Amino acid sequence: MKYRTIGTGPQTRREVSVLALGAMWFGSATDEETSFAVLDRYVEAGGNFIDTSDNYAFWADGGQGGQSEELLGRWRRSRGVGDEIVIATKLGARPLAPGTSYTDNPEGLSAKVIREAAERSRERLGVAKLDLLYAHIEDHTVPLRETVEGFGELVAEGTVGLLGVSNHAVWRVERARALAAEAGLAGYEVLQYAHTHLRPRFDVPDGGLFPDGTLGHAGAELLSYLRAEPGLTLVAYSPLLKGAYTHPDRLPSDFDHPGTPARLAVLREVARETGATVNQVVLAWQIGAELPIVPLAGVSSVAQLEENLAAVDLELSAEQRARLDAAH
Repeated sequence: MKYRTIGTGPQTRREVSVLALGAMWFGSATDEETSFAVLDRYVEAGGNFIDTSDNYAFWADGGQGGQSEELLGRWRRSRGVGDEIVIATKLGARPLAPGTSYTDNPEGLSAKVIREAAERSRERLGVAKLDLLYAHIEDHTVPLRETVEGFGELVAEGTVGLLGVSNHAVWRVERARALAAEAGLAGYEVLQYAHTHLRPRFDVPDGGLFPDGTLGHAGAELLSYLRAEPGLTLVAYSPLLKGAYTHPDRLPSDFDHPGTPARLAVLREVARETGATVNQVVLAWQIGAELPIVPLAGVSSVAQLEENLAAVDLELSAEQRARLDAAH
């Protein structure tokens, strides 16, 4: 395994594996035995960066979520896991009532919710301190300063280590970080957005969250922000597009545009040249990128995990990287 540093503060920064493991479906679609087997193998391989959320996976049973955090808590206790494993979780998008969703009834990012939701996550995970806590989705119903102060206070109290943000407009991320700096509080240092080798259309509205076009993908603006702020890290979710690289029928509609075939073609070329799978090339391209990117990949079997783990040691040449970057 290889590692990189997330965060900048000497008391809060952590060394994490360059491949993060997504636990979204653990405890719901992925049963406990399989989930435990995946987690055990990931740790055995040197992995130490696991991602979840307080609302995973509410849509599996029409509830409010929490199954993933609860399973991770059981796994931690059964294996005697301590703070050597970095578990990241999120709040803000948990439905307030069963049968509702984050689009129509989210918990939000008020100071009260932040404190109470973080406490519930600590209880489910069985930890005294949340290693990394994200603001999951935007909340325009409360002042941004209140959200910033709510998160910052938890870091100051020692119940949260690092702060992150997901699915927010870049201008709101920057404004929140400026407010935190002005107040002498911890700010967002990890950005979690969808990112893969294929490029989506950004003008396709997501009626539930983004009426003006998607803000959930890492586009040129976010990547340029990352380039300008070397203390930030991008955790790239859905790097393998939920299996679409091997099952083209699963390709989301916002990737259906003239630029996609060229990028798929070069991915397949590099896969043939290296003897790797297309999935492994995508992950290796992210892991070895100039920008600090940690791919976050979920799996439903140990076999899928083994394929992903092999990408850590896949070295792409400078020429191959140039081709992968330039294809359009």
